[in-house]
Parts: sequence; C-alpha cells; structure tokens
Amino acid sequence: MKLSAALLAGMLLPTVLTAPAFAADPESCKTVRMAQPGWNDLLLTHSIASVILKELGYEAENSLLGLNVIFTSLEQKNLDVYLGFWDPAMAQDYGRFRDEGIVDTVGVNLEGAKYTFAAPTYVWEAGLKDVHDLHKYADKFDRKMYGIEPGSNQPMLDMIADPDFKLDGWEVVESSEQGMLTQVERAIRRKEWILFQGWAPHPMNDKYDFKYLTGGDEFYGPDFGAATVSTVVRKGYQEECPNVTHLLKNLKFDVVMENKGIGYLTEDDMEPDEAAAKIIAENAGKLDAWLDGVETVDGKPGLPVVKAGLGL
Repeated sequence: MKLSAALLAGMLLPTVLTAPAFAADPESCKTVRMAQPGWNDLLLTHSIASVILKELGYEAENSLLGLNVIFTSLEQKNLDVYLGFWDPAMAQDYGRFRDEGIVDTVGVNLEGAKYTFAAPTYVWEAGLKDVHDLHKYADKFDRKMYGIEPGSNQPMLDMIADPDFKLDGWEVVESSEQGMLTQVERAIRRKEWILFQGWAPHPMNDKYDFKYLTGGDEFYGPDFGAATVSTVVRKGYQEECPNVTHLLKNLKFDVVMENKGIGYLTEDDMEPDEAAAKIIAENAGKLDAWLDGVETVDGKPGLPVVKAGLGL
C-alpha cells in the first residue's frame, strides 16, 4: 500500500518531536578540571574558557597550582586541561610531558608572546643591554634578580648556576607576579636598578618603561624569548570528551586582547569571570570561530546559547 507524502509526514512527525536529545559529551565530561599557576595572562585565558564552558552547561573548575603540580596532576589524571604551555620557556623543565606523550597537545592558542630578562630603560641606557654583562653591575643590583612564583623562575636559577655569567652570590627573589611587579614599580619610582622577568602579553608593557635584554636565548629561547602558548590535556581526554576538546581547539587568543583583559584584572580589580565576560563581549566576533561546531552539554548548538547567556 502506498502512503501519501502528507500521511507519511504525519506519521513520522511525532517520532521526530519526541526523539531524545543526545549529549555532546558523556556525563563524565560534565566537570572540566583546569588549573593555572597564578600568572594573570593564564588566569584570564582559563577564566574565558570557564565562562564559555559554564554557559554551555559544564561545571568548570579553575584551580591555582604550581607548574610542577599542574603537570604531575595531568599525568595522574587529576586535572583535565591546561591552557598555558609556554614554548620554549617551559620546554626544558616540562617538555618531557609533551614529548613523551604524557599529555596531549590540543593546539597553539597564542602566538606573538615573549618572555625574557628585563630591566628599566634607565638601566639599559646606562649600559646594561645584555645579561652577559650583569656581573659588571652586581653591586647596583644588590646581587638580586626578581622572579615570580617558585617553580616558574628556573631560567634565572640556571643562569646564576652557569659559571660563564660570573654570578656567584646572586639570588632569585621569588614571590608572585604581583609581588614582583610591586618591586619593579617601586624601583622605577626610585630610579633603582632591578632585573626581573618580563613578558607579553601583559599590561606591564604599557605601564612601565623598560627594555628586554639580549643574551638570554639559552634560557628563554631566541628573539627575546619569542614564544607560543599551547593548550594541553591529560592523556585520553580528547577521545573521552570530544566536544570540550573541539572548543579547546577553537580557542585562539591574541596579544592585544590579552593585554587589555589582564588590565581588567590588575588595574580595575575585576573578578576573573567578570574580566573574562567583559573581554569576550568586547571581542564578541571571536565567538563565531570559538564555538564553530561546539555544542552545549545536552547537545544543542552552542553559539546561540552562549550569546544569549552573556547578553550578546
């Protein structure tokens, strides 16, 4: 017996309307465990990811941990995602996790970054342009160089240990990113000599008058520590949670965007999610690419849901 098209459609319609929604990821992927070491650029990018994931219906955890703990936790599968593998700055100490397949690289999320030794412009103009000359000015620096969190200053420690630099008796003052920048601001205000870790993206590049020094290629990489930043995940996560992984592959940032967003954290004292939501709103055009092919936790198209949730 032949059925008319209208009758056939009428028979099929209830099935279509009542078909169950299929989740984009299994239930085990609903909580996304991330961590960052307290660097404001990584706090911003992890917060951007958190805001988007929450709008998609996921539970996003964003812990503060030391770098060694982050990579060990990824290896032990106690963390899922880290968006902050600075290459080559982290390669010496943490490259084995990537190279031995202990973690999987999802992709590069930032190009144009840099990270190396820095000093105020008046120090540079007084003659210190290359870190190989540091020993000549030991007394002016009080044999100190300023770093950030313990575990993040290995290039400085390696340079002091290298006899070619003649830095016997020097020490690295470790505190935090904000602690280091407080010292930098105080030193510049007083026209004192200070050596510190500088990097971009960061609003320090606009706020302080300083120069990146040559000679640190062995420790930070060439071209003033020119770097890329990659997203890595624990082994097997890409296969287990393909929808979150698809979002992570799409998330690409730029230096200008991050400089401004970090400023919301450091200058305007915004909460991380507030700063992230604001910078997303100011760069709403990026959502089309970020959410291309990404679904909500219950399988709906992600782009309109995120835009509606953020009032865009």
